[in-house]
Amino acid sequence: MDTQETIKQQVTAHPVVLYMKGTPEFPQCGFSANAVKILNVCGANNLFTVDVLTNPEIRQGIKEYSNWPTIPQLYINGEFIGGSDIVTEMFQSGELQKLLQK
Repeated sequence: MDTQETIKQQVTAHPVVLYMKGTPEFPQCGFSANAVKILNVCGANNLFTVDVLTNPEIRQGIKEYSNWPTIPQLYINGEFIGGSDIVTEMFQSGELQKLLQK
């Protein structure tokens, strides 16, 4: 399976997927830490994370898959939501919570 197929499988097999630097327990950048914190506050207990620092092919491949240049990247029900700034804005407006409840 090539990298794009692997990514597609990950984002479609799990309801909530976060491509991040590090792990939820030990995020390796502030933006990833922020995204994890928000998802925890929202009660996203079915969170599937991918540490892009351990896999350079996924790190580059996810940017191509989404056509989005930065990490973290959040997917909900197979749909690309955005990075840390967008996740924060959606959380503040209540939109993220509604998406996660579906």
